Amino acid sequence: MSVNGKAYIVGIHEHPVRRADGLTAAQLHADVARGALADAGLGLDDVDGYFCAADAPGIGGMSMAEYLGLRHLRYLDSTETGGSSYLLHVNHAMRAIAAGQCNVALVTLADRPLAAHAGTSLAGIDFSRMPDRPYYAGTVPVPMYGYAMVARRHMHEFGTTSEQLAWVKVAASHHAQHNPHALMRKVLTVQDVLDSPMVADPLHRLDCCVMTDGGGAVVVARPEIARSLKRPRVKVIGAGEAFKHADGGRIDLTYSAGVRSGATAFAEAGVTPADIRYASLYDSFTITVILQLEDLGFCKKGEGGRFVADGNLISGVGRLPFNTDGGGLCNNHPGNKGGMTKILEAVRQCRGEAHPAVQVKNHDIVLAHGTGGSLAGYHASGTLILAAE
Repeated sequence: MSVNGKAYIVGIHEHPVRRADGLTAAQLHADVARGALADAGLGLDDVDGYFCAADAPGIGGMSMAEYLGLRHLRYLDSTETGGSSYLLHVNHAMRAIAAGQCNVALVTLADRPLAAHAGTSLAGIDFSRMPDRPYYAGTVPVPMYGYAMVARRHMHEFGTTSEQLAWVKVAASHHAQHNPHALMRKVLTVQDVLDSPMVADPLHRLDCCVMTDGGGAVVVARPEIARSLKRPRVKVIGAGEAFKHADGGRIDLTYSAGVRSGATAFAEAGVTPADIRYASLYDSFTITVILQLEDLGFCKKGEGGRFVADGNLISGVGRLPFNTDGGGLCNNHPGNKGGMTKILEAVRQCRGEAHPAVQVKNHDIVLAHGTGGSLAGYHASGTLILAAE
């Protein structure tokens, strides 16, 4: 059943902190929740649906509901799919609202891996208990290794180059210079990326995302409530989610689950990739962006490297501006999960509230997409298509 336009994103907030010494994860969740509700013009007593992932401390949503003071909850969802969790949460919130199960849904992400010296781990997930863990015992499950395999396979199949990968980071850096909260604000060149240390062939250090503490939140509401508020209205017109795994080793590394999540979202929205003038794309690594551009239909399979070259992702220069806040590559990757910030910048663009230097002119329909897990193994993709009203 299509629920196109049955829910609106009415509030957003991104925590300004990038290292959260002195703050607990629960405090970060509370900060972003209050910020998003204030942006919407709503309060905690208006919330009757709450959505969080494993980064929420305690017994997930139940613990956070008490900590936040949510007294009127009728709906609770703690779906965990890594960095894409929050795009799935917005999808689930939209459908719960359309079904009458809640009226105002709050989605929060917050964590502090830097302050906790937790490395690339994900809060609340015990990797030692995963069923596939014994099969790679003795190795270090560092994310960049899997993404390096994806990049190398793409190079082998399609002739993608390290220079083309570097253009993704260059575009992100051109946008991050305008974001006062971005962790990395220096404008980079292709040569800067190629000269950075190799960390997992063919990925250089600057092909990788930043690591930060912090978080963000989104408020989703019924159309009637959205129309009563004094904020620009952004409706969710399409959403999709899909999953892919290694299938016991029978895996094609050249595509992601975004092939299916994107197709579902575009079909529900009744639009095509040609209608999108801005895209928030998951950017854990530069190769992640290239795969998503292909999988979502912005270019043909194998042409992603050529698509991103020569500044084609830079706002005001290229034909498809992406991640105009600097993205996970330069701005913020809170809790090692980048999906929330993709929603936030997509909403800013759709509202016309992005930084003037990077705000796209035609922003009536925008896209946000995330991938959680690993493109080299099991992962979940979530796609949202938003429209200004």
